[in-house]
Amino acid sequence: MSRSLNKAILIGNVGGDPEVRTVGTGGRVATFSLATGRQWTDQSGNKQEKTEWHRCVVWNSGRGTGLADVVEKYVRKGEKIYVEGEIEYRQWTDKEGQTKYTTEIKVKELMLLGGRAGGMGGGDDMDAAPRRAAPSSPAAPRKAATPAGADDFNDFPGALNDEDDDLPF
Repeated sequence: MSRSLNKAILIGNVGGDPEVRTVGTGGRVATFSLATGRQWTDQSGNKQEKTEWHRCVVWNSGRGTGLADVVEKYVRKGEKIYVEGEIEYRQWTDKEGQTKYTTEIKVKELMLLGGRAGGMGGGDDMDAAPRRAAPSSPAAPRKAATPAGADDFNDFPGALNDEDDDLPF
């Protein structure tokens, strides 16, 4: 059998406060819309913009506090968030007998990135995302910390101060 992958990763702004409800089995589900956008310049030099709306569904997994509870407590309209999950297509028949279709992101992981679109620091740029600390300058000498009892490393001169390591961090 061949392998397959159904994975969606989105970073965007929440379109409205999440709707959270309890289903018949006692489980909780949260739904919200997430806006992602892109900008480009067309051939005439005019700036263009397109926003895509994604319907996100978050279930509590098992007993106790779950991801839907976290969404209910912390996610609000305008919040910039990261979601990761699966794309799911569903169909149903409405009251008039018409077949309806929907595409949803079944959220498995969610991170609050901070800031709000309407101010309070985030904006629509990616500056609200958490950042890693910048690596130290290669010209700056590195000093290895020598813990107590580390004199045994004297058999390997320069091993702890090797400037030519190939580590990417």
